[in-house]
Amino acid sequence: MVAGCDVCARIERTERGENPFAVVRTVTGYVNLADVQYYEGYSIFAAKRCVNELHELPVAERDLYLHETAMVAEAVFRAFRPRKLNYELLGNGVPHLHWHLFPRHENDPHPRGPVWEDTGFLRALHADAPADMDLVSALRAELRSALEETDLTVERWFA
Repeated sequence: MVAGCDVCARIERTERGENPFAVVRTVTGYVNLADVQYYEGYSIFAAKRCVNELHELPVAERDLYLHETAMVAEAVFRAFRPRKLNYELLGNGVPHLHWHLFPRHENDPHPRGPVWEDTGFLRALHADAPADMDLVSALRAELRSALEETDLTVERWFA
C-alpha cells in the first residue's frame, strides 16, 4: 500500500472489514459499489497494485486485470440491466489504477453525455449526504449474485 493514496487507504479499510461498499477481492483487484449511487449500480474495479497507468503493470498481470475488468463489467451489466454501460479509466484525481463502471438506465437524466457533465451527479458526489445503506445492501447482493456466475477467481467475498 502506498501512503497518501486514497484507493490504497480504502483497500486497507476493506481488508479490515470497514468498507460497506466492498463486494469482492479478485486476483488483480477489488470490486466496490461507489459511495454515490446516483447512477444505480455504479461500481469501481480498483487494481491491487498501486500504479497510475495500465502499462505500468507487468504484462501478465495487466492482461489478467483487463480480463477481470471485462468479467466485472459483464456482471455489473447483468446485475443492473442498463441500456448502456460506460467504462472510464481516468486517474487524474486519484492516481491508482481503477475503472469506473456506470450503468446508464432508461431514466438517465443526462442520457447522451458523459456523467461528468451531469450537474446532479456532480452535486451528489460533493454532498455529504449519507448513503442509503438499504439500497447499497440490495445492490451488493445483486452484484454478488452476478459475479458468482462469472469465472472470476475470488480470493475473498466481503459481507
